[in-house]
Amino acid sequence: MLSSLARSEPTSQRDATALPGPHVSEGGVEPLTEIERKILDFMVQYLRTNTYQPSIREIGERFGIKSTKTVSEHLQALAEKGWLERDPSRSRGVKILGVDLNAQTVSVPCFREMPTDRAGFRGEKPEFHLCIDRRLAGEGGGFFVRADSRDLAVLGVAEGDFVLVEPAAFEDLEDGTIVAARVGTGAWFHRLTRNGGGIRLESMRPGGEVTVVQDPSHLQIMGRVTAFYRRIDESAGALNLTQH
Repeated sequence: MLSSLARSEPTSQRDATALPGPHVSEGGVEPLTEIERKILDFMVQYLRTNTYQPSIREIGERFGIKSTKTVSEHLQALAEKGWLERDPSRSRGVKILGVDLNAQTVSVPCFREMPTDRAGFRGEKPEFHLCIDRRLAGEGGGFFVRADSRDLAVLGVAEGDFVLVEPAAFEDLEDGTIVAARVGTGAWFHRLTRNGGGIRLESMRPGGEVTVVQDPSHLQIMGRVTAFYRRIDESAGALNLTQH
């Protein structure tokens, strides 16, 4: 069961080869160059058609790049931005990360604990991946993280539920948005509002501790919270289904 907590932009009009989005680093979005994006689109489409990756030479021929070294450098850049895993010893030794072969779905990593920061979350090993509809996944580069018993209790999120966090720049966050942010209180999830005295963060834990941050640059925001996923069969055994 996937429940939405916030309204996100519909993605039904995206191209079928659309990718999850650029890797987000601690300093903000690290976009792909035009040629990197085209190469990645080509690799995804080629994989869907042939069930294996194009060779370096085939990529070069597709984009008129005569030097295999130049192609390899583009692939290395994609790997460093978190899109690929490479095995240089093989001609087709490339694995695309975070892209499902079904054009209508995207593979979203699920973490047991909140990643250290946006810069390093792609380097941390997820517990597993969930393939969900692109329209539910929202913005690219998102991830799920397990909630504890208090994290979002006021919204009905229970311990063990997976909370969907989508990347978002601070200036794009509307007042009232629920964000995942580290502010030194031990709580990760807050309702964000702005006022003349700075940024007000109200913890979503019971009691709603409030923190005011004067300087946005001192605020480490992992993203906005948009939905949560719950497996209802895990608790089904605890229900008494006997009729009285």
